[in-house]
Amino acid sequence: MDALSNQLFAGLSLGSVLLLAALGLALTFGQMGVINMAHGEFIMAGAYTAYVVQGVISDAGLSLFVSIPLGFVVGGLLGVLLEASLLRRMYHRPLDTLLVTWGVALILQQLARDIFGAPNVEVRAPSWLSGSVDLGVAQVPSARLFILVLSIVAVVALGIALKATSLGRRIRGVVQNRDLAETVGIDTRSTDRLTFFIGSGLAGVAGVALTLLGSTGPTLGTNYIVDAFLVVVAGGIGQIKGCVIAAFGLGLLQAAFEYSTTASLAKVAVFVVVVIFLQVRPQGIFSVRTRSLV
Repeated sequence: MDALSNQLFAGLSLGSVLLLAALGLALTFGQMGVINMAHGEFIMAGAYTAYVVQGVISDAGLSLFVSIPLGFVVGGLLGVLLEASLLRRMYHRPLDTLLVTWGVALILQQLARDIFGAPNVEVRAPSWLSGSVDLGVAQVPSARLFILVLSIVAVVALGIALKATSLGRRIRGVVQNRDLAETVGIDTRSTDRLTFFIGSGLAGVAGVALTLLGSTGPTLGTNYIVDAFLVVVAGGIGQIKGCVIAAFGLGLLQAAFEYSTTASLAKVAVFVVVVIFLQVRPQGIFSVRTRSLV
């Protein structure tokens, strides 16, 4: 029972990491039809932001709480720069955006090597995140519990922003029917830019969180970008609730496979399950409700 409880929380922990990595991707992919392969490098930028902040602020706890909003801003600004310079000309041309953003990802990786060096760097975790928390049924690493809470906060904040703010209503209107949104006076150009800022900023927050689990290097984002796309596609394009269900579902599924196999075989098994699921339900868990006639 103890082993089962530990494996269950390992799945929830992995799901929370996947959710943070995929949340912003679901937002931008759903609204603009952009396959952003540089999303992983925005995660890397958030991680390096935490590294730089810790060089300025010696207190690890204070550094972490400063790094989270700063990582959001850094990731968001990189996203806006990418959107304004390249992607605005390629909306709903997913193959073109895939190739372009793949090239941008390689450039950002090399830029990180030139600035910080090729070897990985370490970000110190606060002392209160170095141990474990006894939940009765399992010993839970404090860092992973913090990431789980952070992912839940991010989902709740994004959900409130989409449901209760004017920006959220504009975003939902553009997702449902871009042409109709423009006819009623919505500035879709600025809405797209703000959406990309938020989505890329969430990637930066994910990067800060990942520094609590291991070292930071130029290829950090490539370890999560494929899994993030699996979450987005399985959950349903642009569906935040589907993204949440898919992230935790895939995390629990991988943890279950790892219990009886190896980590590599578990990843293969999860990929096969997702492919079979998409053959049965290609639109994902949830589909976008739209007013479009085509």
